Amino acid sequence: MELSKEIKRRRTFAVIAHPDGGKTTLTEKLLLFGGAIHVAGAVKSNKIKRGATSDFMEIERQRGISVATSVMGFEYRGLQINILDTPGHEDFAEDTYRTLSAVDSAIVVIDAAKGVEAQTRKLMSVCRMRSTPVMVFVNKCDREGKDAFDLLDEVERELHIKTLPLTWPVGMGSTFRGVYSLYRRTLSLFTAQDKQRIDHEVVEFSDIASPTLEAHIGKLAPKLREDAALLQGVYPSFSVGEYLAGGTAPVFFGSALNNFGVRELLDTFCEVAPYPRPALTDMRTVDPFEEKLTGFVFKIHANLDPNHRDRLAFLKVCSGTFERNKPYYHVRGDRTVRFTSPSAFMAEKKTVVDEAYPGDIVGLHDTGMFKIGDTLTEGEKMSFKGIPSFSPELFRYIDNADPMKAKQLTKGVDQLMDEGVAQLFTSTLNGRKIIGTVGALQFEVIEYRLEHEYGAKCRWEPLSLHKACWLASTNREQLADFMLRKHTNMATDKHGRDVYLADSAYALQMAQEKFPDIKFYFTSEF
Repeated sequence: MELSKEIKRRRTFAVIAHPDGGKTTLTEKLLLFGGAIHVAGAVKSNKIKRGATSDFMEIERQRGISVATSVMGFEYRGLQINILDTPGHEDFAEDTYRTLSAVDSAIVVIDAAKGVEAQTRKLMSVCRMRSTPVMVFVNKCDREGKDAFDLLDEVERELHIKTLPLTWPVGMGSTFRGVYSLYRRTLSLFTAQDKQRIDHEVVEFSDIASPTLEAHIGKLAPKLREDAALLQGVYPSFSVGEYLAGGTAPVFFGSALNNFGVRELLDTFCEVAPYPRPALTDMRTVDPFEEKLTGFVFKIHANLDPNHRDRLAFLKVCSGTFERNKPYYHVRGDRTVRFTSPSAFMAEKKTVVDEAYPGDIVGLHDTGMFKIGDTLTEGEKMSFKGIPSFSPELFRYIDNADPMKAKQLTKGVDQLMDEGVAQLFTSTLNGRKIIGTVGALQFEVIEYRLEHEYGAKCRWEPLSLHKACWLASTNREQLADFMLRKHTNMATDKHGRDVYLADSAYALQMAQEKFPDIKFYFTSEF
């Protein structure tokens, strides 16, 4: 009974968006309204402004972007809320894709002026693939932006999902006065005087035809009545079932920076968002209400605390109860492990937990035994699906720039590659180390972290390649012949698997035609 109760009060979700959509700012305000923090931070921090809670890495504070997923948990209205703030920049999309495998729902943030952008489309396609329920928060309504009806049409057209507005903006840009909740029939009036603290007034309306509406929003009242009547005629009433099935996206309008519309989003989310859902493995579907523990590692973070050089594996609990000091079975390593100090998170701040339930994210101290996708059980052999590494698109040789720091460089590269920010290949031709990424910015992040976290300096040498492909074949002769012919383009990945580094799309196409018994994979999950 205790387990069932705990599962039903968990809400684990990701905040996703295109860069600069306001994702991290919204996360800060959700923490503020939830009472987890008392003063919200700014994304770009300086000595006067407090930095954002979720952007705790130094490079994130300098750039004003998120480069790693951070986890924040807090209690609100009797529920345990777990927020995963993800990177929006496409160069770190792989981290976001993996994070989406560990959540039960998502909030998509859209800039009211820019509308739906490229990265939002990609992330939404992953949500659709997993049938993840999504809510949409149209941000920055206090700036001049697109018409609210046009934005709804654009979201439906671009993200291929039906929309259903639950709140509506009163004015837009310079005339913005607040939001009206079509769901709760309340009008929220806000002032933008203090962006770091909560400050707003809520007026309840059983009928917006009442003349008292004019007293609050003046000339904007007739337009709000007209819009509300139109919305009522066009959109059906909200169905929780359709939202949970991933068929309808409730839409909220507001300004995260100025606290407009955030409470409406959070309160509705707590009311309708799903508790932990069943998860798929290679053997069977795991139900969260099962008594025995199962969970998987979806992220590894080196140097969460640079003073202690610690390395943490992020475990999503899928079923059962995770208990401190209890032995669990590490499926890939075929060994029993126990954890003396599992952690709960508030970004980089950690607290030791004795128990965790399905939906919770637990930090496990890792000495190098974990890799992304690893499964923990109470003895059952299984692996969770949908946590792949993607084929890199950019490649560079990495060389040591300081001969005195060779050990530090090796350790740094080894640990950063385990995080999944990039992939390490070793050329079979000359033994040189090659780093592959999906975006150019990752090379900068790797170089910065090697220097500031490991005291090592690296040099990059460009390498023109098209794709990295993992190989598999039942025809051993053909595979051996291929590897002999292509020995100059062969490498091994971090786990010792053979990888073909194709120079061009043409070379890859010819290889696939000439060696039909070899399968070329573009993700590491096969």
